[in-house]
Amino acid sequence: MSRVVVTGLGLVTSLGNDLASNWEALCQGKSGISEITAYDTSRHRVHFAGQIKHFNPSSYMDRKEVRRNDPYAQLAVATAKQALAHANLQITDDIADDVGVYIGSGIGGLTVMHDQFKTLFDKGPDRISPFFISMIIIDGAPGIVSIMTGARGPNWATVSACATSGNSIGEAWETIRRGDAKVMIAGGAEKAVTPVAMAAFDNMHALSRRNDDPQGASRPFDATRDGFVMGEGSGMLVLEDLEFAKARGATIFAELVGYGATSDAHHITEPAPGGIGLVRAMRIALRKAGLRPNEVGYINAHGTSTPYNDSAETAAIKTCFGEHSYRLAVSSTKSMTGHTLGAAGAIEAVISIMTILNNTIVPTINLRYPDPSCDLDYVPNEARHASVDVAMSNVMGFGGHNTSLIFKRYAE
Repeated sequence: MSRVVVTGLGLVTSLGNDLASNWEALCQGKSGISEITAYDTSRHRVHFAGQIKHFNPSSYMDRKEVRRNDPYAQLAVATAKQALAHANLQITDDIADDVGVYIGSGIGGLTVMHDQFKTLFDKGPDRISPFFISMIIIDGAPGIVSIMTGARGPNWATVSACATSGNSIGEAWETIRRGDAKVMIAGGAEKAVTPVAMAAFDNMHALSRRNDDPQGASRPFDATRDGFVMGEGSGMLVLEDLEFAKARGATIFAELVGYGATSDAHHITEPAPGGIGLVRAMRIALRKAGLRPNEVGYINAHGTSTPYNDSAETAAIKTCFGEHSYRLAVSSTKSMTGHTLGAAGAIEAVISIMTILNNTIVPTINLRYPDPSCDLDYVPNEARHASVDVAMSNVMGFGGHNTSLIFKRYAE
């Protein structure tokens, strides 16, 4: 099977609207969490989130297309174009059939859905946009990216809750490996800081309610954690067949070497006891990569800052890595970005690749009171300079989805 390499990265989160600004903020341990400005929160219990700031979709799409696409799809277009520019790749007619797009979202066009339902109730059915369906469906994102970039290869939208874009990237890897594409644009996008989503997650008792300390609210692995913080964002990778990338003189940033995906078959929201589903996903990824557990140097954890997830994920890492788990660096970047749902896997895959490139492990911020059940090295509060040759990125989703990706420093 073909080797698959990473040649382009795109990133938008609450910390910044491009790769460079995000990486700088992550290394400085900054929080992107702030008071919600998108709507009136006075009737809500939670008043903060990881909102994207000063993002201009017109930098990536003309105004007509901006009006016809939900903000989550606008983010997907932005990061896809960033990643293609980073890869120095133009999709010309001679390669277009070999370039595919796999982009997912956990929820899809929730902003438009919210606004259009309000229009329906207030003004009646005749005022509903004819573009409503194309704006809310999750495959709208890979569809519009394909149209705007000219990619005519495999095109698919993954949906597996918070594991979504981990699956997007993993399945894109498999597509190139089996020879069905030479290049894949893969990732995820989410923009779900809306009144209905925030109220629903809060009523599930899933969200932190630390309105007095928004930037300290996301505290993975901390004994005082009280729920996750909603975030917005998009991450995108350009993956290429190694020989294709070398032939065109591409700069190679890392190699994607392993992917595992499993189901807990346990509970719709809680991870299986001991994180056993994630254990199996990590072991599958290691097997496909041909790596021993002690060859992994860093794990970007799912680390949501919820009581069940953090302890289950810690237990899973211990089961999979044994004594080596105490020598691993593990961090949760959701402490800074918030939880971006279906975009989390791709955002954190980008961060894992940057960790290898820059020999820098970004921290888990707000970790002040370690939970006794979470006793690994979570790189607390400050970035760490360390050589990392192999990085694993884990994501878990409602419904029992588990995904593990492994990136490796590229070598001939």
